[in-house]
Amino acid sequence: MINTKPHLSKSRLLSAWQCPKRLHLEQHHPELGETSLSTESLFATGNQVGAIAKALYDNNDSIEIPYDKGLTAALHQTTQLLASNFHQPLFEATLHHDGVLVRVDVLLPDGDHWRAIEIKASASVKDVHIIDCAIQYWVLRGQGVELSSISIGHINNQFVYQGDGNYDGLITEVDVTERVLERLHEVPELIAKGRAALSGGVPDVAVGAHCSSPYDCPFQSHCWPMDTEYPLTGLRGGKDKLGALVAAGYRDIRDLGPATDELSSVQKRIYRVTCTGEAEVRDGARKAIAALGFPRYYLDFETIAPAVPIWAGTRPYAAAAVQWSCHIEEADGVIRHEEFLDLSGEPPMRPLAESLISCLGTDGPVLMYTSYERTVINGLARLFPDLAAALRAIADRLVDLYPIVRNHYYHPKMLGSWSIKAVLPAMVPEMSYAGLEGINEGMGAADGFLEAINPATDSARKQALEEQLLRYCRFDTEAMVEIVRVLAAEA
Repeated sequence: MINTKPHLSKSRLLSAWQCPKRLHLEQHHPELGETSLSTESLFATGNQVGAIAKALYDNNDSIEIPYDKGLTAALHQTTQLLASNFHQPLFEATLHHDGVLVRVDVLLPDGDHWRAIEIKASASVKDVHIIDCAIQYWVLRGQGVELSSISIGHINNQFVYQGDGNYDGLITEVDVTERVLERLHEVPELIAKGRAALSGGVPDVAVGAHCSSPYDCPFQSHCWPMDTEYPLTGLRGGKDKLGALVAAGYRDIRDLGPATDELSSVQKRIYRVTCTGEAEVRDGARKAIAALGFPRYYLDFETIAPAVPIWAGTRPYAAAAVQWSCHIEEADGVIRHEEFLDLSGEPPMRPLAESLISCLGTDGPVLMYTSYERTVINGLARLFPDLAAALRAIADRLVDLYPIVRNHYYHPKMLGSWSIKAVLPAMVPEMSYAGLEGINEGMGAADGFLEAINPATDSARKQALEEQLLRYCRFDTEAMVEIVRVLAAEA
């Protein structure tokens, strides 16, 4: 008789592999977890890549095992098909052995055996993928399914989409059978660890590097001591070192005392300034700003980098500029704003580049925050050789505000981060990205753009997304204006 209530799924075992405490909390206290927007976006990307893979391996006789009719039905249908003379591609084959449940992305007939393929949205094979496949291999073997091989199908980041709906070549297969067999002995140990994590009390696992490897754990805010004004995570740096400080009993940056001998120079600076409770503005901040000429152009791009390319000539995960915002400050203090956003669904890169050249002119520093804008402009120059000279001339005018801020400014409320999202509210408390409704960070902007150009998105939702995208990108360049204003005013 089929056990319809398995103790462990493959995803649960992978949680236990990362940290048994994570698995325990997922089962018994899911309300303590926090799923980030980036994690949700990764799930969506995985589903999209999975759909493409099914289309690539599909034929008229292939079958996908549905899950919406329940686990019992999925297990029964899979068992019946594998026991029959069925020799066609099988998607989402659902099998259960000794309390462990797996769903295999792709099973392809290979003579009297089957070839298993696990589809991943990454651009390479990772160690966690080998464990993933080892679990599947163990269950399949336990159910008497003979495998000739097991492979990872991952994104081929050299694939160039022709714009014709044909994604043949997007997925690259890597045979990992030997690596899986070498790790197969770990599966029973992992199962035992998983069962202990589910059935016992909360596992006693110290925080450390595993909290964000191979994936960001959703329970970090619960496991790391965060009930203090300046938690140790605000020191940044390697989590193994921070975890050791937590294990030693430290909770707040200000309490480190003699433990500061073990800190890096940057961490010592964070500790010292945090103990004062006030911002540190080093000599030279105002001078660095004063050296900037006029007009000043404050520039920010938004880009998308979808795993599945949508425009001809683009590759998986290759950043494509889709939006820019620019505040222009004249010597007399007058500030105006220009922007670009095209939600028609057509490739926006060329009109974006042309409008950028028109906006930025030929004189005055172009301010950015981190070097990403340089990367985007150089990418546009490679994409459009006839615009390359004008774009590279703009790149030559770029001035990165990030090192100026990092070298001259720190406020305890930044909690170890010099990102613009941490610096702005510390300098200008009335301005914060958290106050933006809807889109308020880069991943959200990319996802919002893709949703807005989707023909299935209704006009009201598209208009709302357009307003949010414009507001978010404009906020980025306005933030730079304010940061420069504060530094220029400091003695």
